[in-house]
Amino acid sequence: MYLLHIANKNYSSWSLRPWVLMRALDIPFEERLTPFPTASSWELYRSFSPSGRVPCLMEDGWAVWDSLAIVEYLAERHHGVWPVEAKARAWARSAAAEMHSSFTALRGACPMSCGVRVKPFPMSDGLKQDLFRLGDLWNDGLARFGGPFLAGAHFTAVDAFFAPVAFRAQSYGLPFEGAAAAYPAQLLALPAMREWYAAGLAEIWRESDHEAEVAAAGTVIEDLRATA
Repeated sequence: MYLLHIANKNYSSWSLRPWVLMRALDIPFEERLTPFPTASSWELYRSFSPSGRVPCLMEDGWAVWDSLAIVEYLAERHHGVWPVEAKARAWARSAAAEMHSSFTALRGACPMSCGVRVKPFPMSDGLKQDLFRLGDLWNDGLARFGGPFLAGAHFTAVDAFFAPVAFRAQSYGLPFEGAAAAYPAQLLALPAMREWYAAGLAEIWRESDHEAEVAAAGTVIEDLRATA
């Protein structure tokens, strides 16, 4: 069976991608959660991940690190990871790769913290540009392939790559236009996303650097997380 190493569900957007994909597609795996330590996590995570980062997928002692590599590894073994139709698959891979390598302003201005609601500070030009591009990308996929997911009727890896944005949209009230406005709610309604969210709310860990990033993003108006 696969072993998937992840970090805190409240914070770890990179961990969410393969986790939600495997849950949604009923790919069996064992989860091993190692909370982010204060300061650098590299030495701790190097004990199971060659890069010192999460997520990391293990099978028979073989490590696959990086979320995109994990998805491609799974796609070689399981049906439904990517769309069947070639053009839809190419579009989905392009969109997932763009999410994997881009949207740095969004990541910096709106760090993932599932359990809080934040009134964000005024948007930078970079964040506005990222949100415009996200909306444009989502509207293109939803129109091109008919929805309700980005590459058609079924949840695939491209949706998994945007799952952390759905939590960011919920936490920070991020605006989108057209069909894209309803897409975050479509993802948040998935049973796998609800399971991740409930577990994130139940976590009592707090890591100071992640908490400081959220505080720098705006005013926290609600914190729904469990307390010790």
